[in-house]
Amino acid sequence: QVRLVESGGGLVQSGGSLRLSCTASTSIFSFKAVAWYRQAPGKEREFVSRMTAGGSTDYADSVKGRFTMSRSIAENAVYLQMNMLKPDDTAVYVCDAALGASVVRGQGTQVSVFS
Repeated sequence: QVRLVESGGGLVQSGGSLRLSCTASTSIFSFKAVAWYRQAPGKEREFVSRMTAGGSTDYADSVKGRFTMSRSIAENAVYLQMNMLKPDDTAVYVCDAALGASVVRGQGTQVSVFS
């Protein structure tokens, strides 16, 4: 069974940075795409960013210019570098991977930004 494990969340002051990791139990080339979503308390789940197997990326308008996705083939991981964090970025961040006709989802990592 393919698994995704997120890490790197934490408590950071507004303007600070965090780097999230999403580590897979298989090669990330197995996935058509890997995406980050987030959900804040009382809010809908929100798309953050996506990277395709070919390496193309796209981002939600709310994070463009501040967040960057990257990957390490050797580590079977994708990363989300988050800079200039704002209190509105506070949420549980979850990575999803498209594997064939199904989606694999991690447990999430909490990001909390205080002003």
